[in-house]
Amino acid sequence: MKRNAAQHDHRKCVHTALSTAEAVCKARGEKLTPVRKRVLELVWASHRPVGAYALLDSLRADGRSAAPPTVYRALEFLLAQGLVHRVESLNAYLGCAHPAADHAAQFLICRQCGTAAELEETDIASAIDRHAKRAGFTVERRTVEAMGLCAACQTA
Repeated sequence: MKRNAAQHDHRKCVHTALSTAEAVCKARGEKLTPVRKRVLELVWASHRPVGAYALLDSLRADGRSAAPPTVYRALEFLLAQGLVHRVESLNAYLGCAHPAADHAAQFLICRQCGTAAELEETDIASAIDRHAKRAGFTVERRTVEAMGLCAACQTA
């Protein structure tokens, strides 16, 4: 989960995420305002889930006079558009690797370095839906988060 600099071009990763977000919003007739775009860029600044107040601090460090509602409104928009995911266990946000597709993501979160990886395992989502149907339960939201150690932290 830790990315080797030789294997991962993070600037390209962020650029791709922002370009994709612009295309998704345009196709849906939504507006990716400068604040929304900056919040998304900050979420993608690392492959670690980031909290709303850390985002607020980063916006303020940019010289913006941001308040908590500014960040929460931007995050609500980004969530609604599928551009970010909320990592429930950490009360934090992570950029979505597949924002153009409706999907149920799962997360592998390293408890040591904080890096998170998004999975899109349809078998997990199908199993949850299948068992919920048998129980007469209506699933409104799926959150599957696995906490452990990434390969890099295991060898460190």
